[in-house]
Amino acid sequence: MFTSISGRTAIVTGGSKGIGFGIARVLAGAGANVLVCGRDEEALRRASEALSDLSGRVDTAVVDVADPESCHDMADRAHREFGGIDILCANAGIFPSVRLEEMSPDALELVMSTNFKGTVYALQACLADLERSGHGRVVVTSSITGPLTGYPGWSHYGASKAAQLGFIRTAAMELAAKGITINAVLPGNIRTEGLDELGQDYLDQMAATVPQGRLGDVADIGHAALFFATDEAGYITGQSIVVDGGQVLPESLMALQDM
Repeated sequence: MFTSISGRTAIVTGGSKGIGFGIARVLAGAGANVLVCGRDEEALRRASEALSDLSGRVDTAVVDVADPESCHDMADRAHREFGGIDILCANAGIFPSVRLEEMSPDALELVMSTNFKGTVYALQACLADLERSGHGRVVVTSSITGPLTGYPGWSHYGASKAAQLGFIRTAAMELAAKGITINAVLPGNIRTEGLDELGQDYLDQMAATVPQGRLGDVADIGHAALFFATDEAGYITGQSIVVDGGQVLPESLMALQDM
């Protein structure tokens, strides 16, 4: 049995939908106070309503993680509403598709600013509260795309996700003396609202590439984040865990067919 995180405070960036919402739901269900952050006020309102039946208190904040000042406002909001910050889930990310020959400087900067720089800015803003916590935890949502795999149109996205992993390894050393751990979760194909819009045939094709024969649920990522947030994970830092149903294991489609 893990030590309860009930009463601790978590920030989840990009938490109004998709994987971020799954993380927020798992943490709030475990009794944590959760500040759900995102750029869409209406999506935040819907998320707050959907999380209202859980044991943890939930608040929301409109935040653009690519803006350091917005991140500091986010940290101030969590401190004001809940008295501090124990857990930062740096989850906010975007994944527009564009081929390399068509990628503009602005397109590259937008992805890197949100996915990579936003991770750094959010951590910097929360750093003082995380240190005061005495059991500060940072959980970064990276991806298998970039660190382990590639996909046409996502070279900038993959670079941003690989950059997060390079960042956490040195950050882990700097944060260790402050009593803060930092780790990453690398999701594979996870079923979210955006995927549902692509139709059942597309979902079935994606599931067929996973040895377990199904897409992951957002709660699968939430539970991995919850583990990293526990006291029992206090001796784990600078590490990453792949949550993909075995998606990256086959060396070819033939390997799956031979199962």
